[in-house]
Amino acid sequence: MKSTPPRRRRLSRRPERRRKKPPQTPAEGEGDPEFIKRQDQKRSDLDEQLKEYISEWRKQRSKEEDELKKLKEKQAKRKISRAEEEQKMAQRKKEEEERRVREAEEKKQREIEEKRMRLEEAEKKRQAMLQAMKDKDKKGPNFTIAKKDAGVLGLSSAAMERNKTKEQLEEEKKISLSFRIKPLAIEGFGEAKLREKAQELWELIVKLETEKYDLEERQKRQDYDLKELKERQKQQLRHKALKKGLDPEALTGKYPPKIQVASKYERRVDTRSYDDKKKLFEGGWDAITKDSNEKIWNEKKEQYTGRQKSKLPKWFGERPGKKAGEPETPEGEEDAKADEDIVEDDEEVEEEVVEEEDEEAEEDEEEEEEEEEEEEEEEEEEEEEEEEEEEEEE
Repeated sequence: MKSTPPRRRRLSRRPERRRKKPPQTPAEGEGDPEFIKRQDQKRSDLDEQLKEYISEWRKQRSKEEDELKKLKEKQAKRKISRAEEEQKMAQRKKEEEERRVREAEEKKQREIEEKRMRLEEAEKKRQAMLQAMKDKDKKGPNFTIAKKDAGVLGLSSAAMERNKTKEQLEEEKKISLSFRIKPLAIEGFGEAKLREKAQELWELIVKLETEKYDLEERQKRQDYDLKELKERQKQQLRHKALKKGLDPEALTGKYPPKIQVASKYERRVDTRSYDDKKKLFEGGWDAITKDSNEKIWNEKKEQYTGRQKSKLPKWFGERPGKKAGEPETPEGEEDAKADEDIVEDDEEVEEEVVEEEDEEAEEDEEEEEEEEEEEEEEEEEEEEEEEEEEEEEE
């Protein structure tokens, strides 16, 4: 079978139909002169209003520019005045700093001069003391006990020396050496003069070495004397501790002996003062024990007197110990007799207690008198020892 070709569309060769435009009608009132006049009037009104707005804006803008110009001028003047003020202040600060530095320098120079004068005076005194030591006889005490002079803030001169810093010590050393070491003026000296100067310096060195040796020997002697005095003081303190019944080394230490007032096993805080604790060892413990015993005795006595008195069982039959012909004892008399016997027993016990207390008081008085006599003897011995030490020092 034959295939049939597809059918083709037939294009119409008819010309296109043009759409017809509607006819343009003139605008409404376009040809009306009144309308045109009104439109022109509106435009002129708008132009005038716009001109007014523009002129007003220009006026406002000119005012703002003038104000801005004034502010800028004011700012420039302010900057100039501030710069001048800062310059004056800097100058004033510089002058003040210079004045402060100058005052500090003057104060430092004054202090150095005062130190120099003070060290010169100390050197003069030292030289005079050395000369006096050489002149006087070597016998007598090898040391002098000077009184403590309280310096600044209550510190002694030795304490102030210890508290000085390295810089202060170096400065004092320089000042001291500046006038101890005299400068050598050897300019223009000949050979003979130089030999004389060298001989003079050699003699000075020999003299200083001799003084140094003397001072070292004197220091050794002083150390030995101080050691001996400390040993004697320790012996006195040992005797004193033995008299008081303490350990021999109790008073020789740096601090006083500790006072034990309670057992270490008691878990309570001891609120007593040091004086109260000390008084316990000066007879206070006896008084405390006496008070506690008195309190216990009064409690027992009150307990005994307030007891319940019970009657004895009635004896049925013949009274034991009754002799022939004696009457029978009534019931009330037995109670009265028992009370009388009790009272008599209490009085006897009280008399015994009073006698014991009197004996204890007499013993305490005797012990106190003995202690006072021992203290007086110790004071006399200490005074004698002090007098002996003073005589030895003299």
